[in-house]
Amino acid sequence: MKIYLLALGAGLLAGILYGVLNVRSPAPPVVALVGLLGILLGEQLPPLVRQWLAPKEQQVSWLHGQVKPHCFGQLPCAGSKEDKQ
Repeated sequence: MKIYLLALGAGLLAGILYGVLNVRSPAPPVVALVGLLGILLGEQLPPLVRQWLAPKEQQVSWLHGQVKPHCFGQLPCAGSKEDKQ
């Protein structure tokens, strides 16, 4: 989670710098970002429908198995001390 907060902080700092210099940000407009979010979430509909139509004994967690890794990527997690050495 720390990397996401650092990325947000760097983005805010860049935005403040753009504001102080009175220049336009090269970032896409909000409507484009909302469209990208729609595409990302829309990708998840076919697997969801397949899970609903599959026999009950074959269903697994769609949220944790399909959506979470695709929408959020590999989220950072705390490991043991041996993993960090």
